Amino acid sequence: MSTQTQGTGAPVDKSSDQQDQVIHEYDGIQEYDNRLPNWWLYTLFGAIVFAGWYWLHFETFKIGAGPDAAYREEMAALEAVKAKSAVKPEELIALSKDANAVKAGQEVFTTTCVACHGPGGGGTIGPNLTDPFWMHGGAPDKVFNTVRDGFAAKGMPAWGPQLGDSKVRSVVAYVLTLRNTNVAGGKPPQGDKEE
Repeated sequence: MSTQTQGTGAPVDKSSDQQDQVIHEYDGIQEYDNRLPNWWLYTLFGAIVFAGWYWLHFETFKIGAGPDAAYREEMAALEAVKAKSAVKPEELIALSKDANAVKAGQEVFTTTCVACHGPGGGGTIGPNLTDPFWMHGGAPDKVFNTVRDGFAAKGMPAWGPQLGDSKVRSVVAYVLTLRNTNVAGGKPPQGDKEE
């Protein structure tokens, strides 16, 4: 049994249980085997149990859909929504003949498109919408895709998220009425000719 003296000079008995916990002693410095806190052990063992359950549930027995399968399901659902909201050229042509849809489209055009395409669609920063030349295709569905998805590289913003599907349809209906009107003072032709 070893003893030490306190500052008062009285001997201090090192208990035998502390001696049992000493792992190393080097240059008079003793390293004890201190027990880890319970909360830390619960966290460790809980993580191990969770990892085992996760592996068995998702990887081994495939009871649940793993992250890859869940991602594929979400992408398939997104594609289904896109396919459902796909527009047919005939629908847009019919809308361009509907006075109410054209008027609603003109209002949207006035608030969002005039800055780049001018009040009559003749083009300022953006291309002329009144001639038969189109940069990204002049078919009604291509015009719809251009308005909805935009072309950021050429400065055309994607208006679909801001306007919504119905307003994009109405503004495309209005743009289709501008086609081949050749407004005076319009920008020179850009893109390919489409009738």
